[in-house]
Amino acid sequence: MNSNKIISSVGFSTPTGKGNFDTLEAGLRHISNLGADAAELSIYAEEMISGGRVIGGRLQRLTEITRKFDLRFSVHGQIVSNFMDREHLDLQKAVVRSMIEICNSVGAGVLVHHSGTAPILAKTRTTDLDQMERDALAEISDYARRHGVRIALENIFSMGDEQYRQTPAEVAETVRHIASPHVCGLIDFSHAYIESTRLGLDWCDEIRAMAPVTGHLHVHDSFGLPYTMTNFYHPAEATALGIGDLHLPIGWGDIPWAEIFDELTFLPDTTLIMEIGEDRFSHEQAESLALARDLADRVNNRRKAA
Repeated sequence: MNSNKIISSVGFSTPTGKGNFDTLEAGLRHISNLGADAAELSIYAEEMISGGRVIGGRLQRLTEITRKFDLRFSVHGQIVSNFMDREHLDLQKAVVRSMIEICNSVGAGVLVHHSGTAPILAKTRTTDLDQMERDALAEISDYARRHGVRIALENIFSMGDEQYRQTPAEVAETVRHIASPHVCGLIDFSHAYIESTRLGLDWCDEIRAMAPVTGHLHVHDSFGLPYTMTNFYHPAEATALGIGDLHLPIGWGDIPWAEIFDELTFLPDTTLIMEIGEDRFSHEQAESLALARDLADRVNNRRKAA
């Protein structure tokens, strides 16, 4: 841990290779060559776990690859990880435990875990869903503690009123309720922007509520527009219209990054990860890295001056 800084490392998420470790290794080499400090391993697509159990041979291969690079690693868990999934909760927890074991093996101190979701039906009690997620997180946090890993609970957006998601401020309350040093918040700024627009909330207030419990950041740009249409033939069409979770380079959307990072602070030793893929934006990544380092400096220099 480097507690001398609030934002201690800046980097990118790796491309998804769908089980092809050559893609992962090439992605890490690209991130390293850019001069980044950190990489988030998108291993949910790498066939690392089977039926809740880690596949030893593939974990060995992953470990061999990561040892080639002087980067700080985090791991992005399953996109479908969901502690509000009553039907599959035991399976969900088994996979998260395996993800924690993978983190431990590759020296990743953070596991990204999506906040829960469930359909809103006539008999749905959202307080029951919240409690189910809190109970599962409390249980898993002890497993994370024993493996030296911190779970970063990420705020997500809903696709419509029939889907329950916690707002960023509610995600922060979940983290506070767990009250474990092995569970922190993860602010995804674009997700917060989209969900706040959808619900008519002040999105700056929402991320202000999360910031004090946040130890991991996902940065990518957008216009905060919910998915009022989804039938895009190509991702570039969504970009052209400015609709949805676009994962754009910094400055391509309208998120006021400088204002945010001039105001907010986070937990010590926070990592800033840009989910800006080289498959689409390899030529823009270097500029985004420079801009992200400036954002980190805004936070860190303010702490020095305090």
